[in-house]
Amino acid sequence: MIAATKLTKAQRAVNSAKAYGAANAEVFKNSEAALPEDGGKKLYVVISSDKGLCGGIHSSVSKATRAAVKEDQEQHPDSNITVMVVGDKSKAQLSRALPEKLALTFNGVGKDVPTFGDACAIADLILTSGVEFDSVHLVYNKVVSALAFESAIQSVFGEEALKAAPNFKTYEMEDDATKDLAEFALANAVYAVLVEGHAAEINSRRNAMDNASKNAGDMIGSLTMKYNRGRQAAITNELVDIITGASVSTI
Repeated sequence: MIAATKLTKAQRAVNSAKAYGAANAEVFKNSEAALPEDGGKKLYVVISSDKGLCGGIHSSVSKATRAAVKEDQEQHPDSNITVMVVGDKSKAQLSRALPEKLALTFNGVGKDVPTFGDACAIADLILTSGVEFDSVHLVYNKVVSALAFESAIQSVFGEEALKAAPNFKTYEMEDDATKDLAEFALANAVYAVLVEGHAAEINSRRNAMDNASKNAGDMIGSLTMKYNRGRQAAITNELVDIITGASVSTI
């Protein structure tokens, strides 16, 4: 009951947060922003949480991040790639797999449905970390159905990429406006993927707990049957001993 309530609350938040992601996609699509030919400076932000007992939700984004980084390095050997992680679970995995690229980690996020304030705080830490980037790639889990999720990557362009976009240059804008737009777009994207990832985690945890309860029930049934068989065998042996002793005494 509690898990179902949390999932319903998370799904409502996902539906409202989709507008934030759609707004970003519209801006980048119409501006025709693109990365430099050499791949530019890429920042991967991995969205997980601090809690376990939710199936392969954390290993999924860690695996997707390793695959994306490997592909980027193969296509652009000189590319500059940095990784940041939200959540202790994926941090533990990626600190072993990509220790030289890990720049910053966040925790304490995901205890409840993420808010836009949480997203702004993360975006602010990213922007003030000193890490230079042309684009941010958010690796998160997306809800596919009530029983499944999949890892996905949402890209956000930085200030310089927006300035260089063909359709964006047609407008005369102050530098501060472009900077503010890039920062707001990052916060929007972080909020959208935080909420989506939280819903996927709640869904996966509910399924994991259901499977654990089912397995525990099967184990209890199997052990109960073994116990009853052993008890019945002991009773049968005692009866045989009593009958045998009675037969001998009558002779």
